[in-house]
Amino acid sequence: MDKTVAEDMEYISKRVEHGSLDGSRVLVSGATGLIGKYLVRFLAQYCNCTVFALVRQLDQAYGLWGDLGDKVRYICSDITKLEPADCSVDYMIHGASVTSSKAFSSSPVETIYTSVEGTRRMLEFARKNPVKGFLFLSSMEVYGTPLTDDKIYEFQGTDLDTMSVRTSYPESKRLCESLCTAYFSEYHVPARVLRLTQTFGPGVAYGDTRVFAEFARCAMEGKDIVLHTKGETKRNYLYLADACTAALAVLIKGADGEAYNGANEDTYCTIKDMAQLVASQCGKSGIRVRVELEDEVQEKFGYAPVLRMNLDTSKLQGLGWKPEIGLADMYRRMIRCMG
Repeated sequence: MDKTVAEDMEYISKRVEHGSLDGSRVLVSGATGLIGKYLVRFLAQYCNCTVFALVRQLDQAYGLWGDLGDKVRYICSDITKLEPADCSVDYMIHGASVTSSKAFSSSPVETIYTSVEGTRRMLEFARKNPVKGFLFLSSMEVYGTPLTDDKIYEFQGTDLDTMSVRTSYPESKRLCESLCTAYFSEYHVPARVLRLTQTFGPGVAYGDTRVFAEFARCAMEGKDIVLHTKGETKRNYLYLADACTAALAVLIKGADGEAYNGANEDTYCTIKDMAQLVASQCGKSGIRVRVELEDEVQEKFGYAPVLRMNLDTSKLQGLGWKPEIGLADMYRRMIRCMG
């Protein structure tokens, strides 16, 4: 296990009251994803849990958790084909989703279907195999495109345009949240929702196409950071280990039928500000930030429209949660593991 990952596991362990999870059986979808990988290892190695990892490629899964033996068991299935098996579990964490921004525009039907049908399948599993807690990992994008720096609370609505093709991702997340509410109301599935801001850390692939990963590659290679927009979008960010502590806090102590914002409020900045921070604090000397505007950049790269996403996390902090890793350290820890 990588040194940074090991440090993060200890970090999570010190910040989560996980005694109630001891000896539990936990099903995790999206298990090989960025957050899923961390949660599977933490639950199996530090919480004495038996983890059922829902995966599509067994070889990849064995490579991630082969050292954990039978603490990790595998359900090999596409999330949209999951069947409620004769498998008793205590908790479920649903993180499987399309995550490529470009795919939201190039494969919108698949994006919606994977999200909605996958969530329905997971909820059906929970209905037929009653659980103590069901956590759905949602997104800040359900709030649409706010244009002010005002704090955004969980009760607020959205201005999403259903006729914009990229809306396939946030609208499907909204429908999944509605499914969670419906299953809680009608079938008493103890569903809770965590709306995460953009999250990153160790495990991000070197070739990841998202903006934050591109900034990290430029820092590592000593190249200028080139922005294809003015970099005016402003949002919070969250370190991977802090996202895991948020997920576990909601899973253990959250209220059924409730949603929680997950973000580090201290990281609120524009994309251009973040690029300048990476260039000055995380890369080789001499790196500059350059703006080279392109036409139709939103369609080409799958970027979200310009927005201000200033999430309020007081509801989540009311569960005893608090993020501690700042933006510069987030990048340093990610870069340490990307090479």
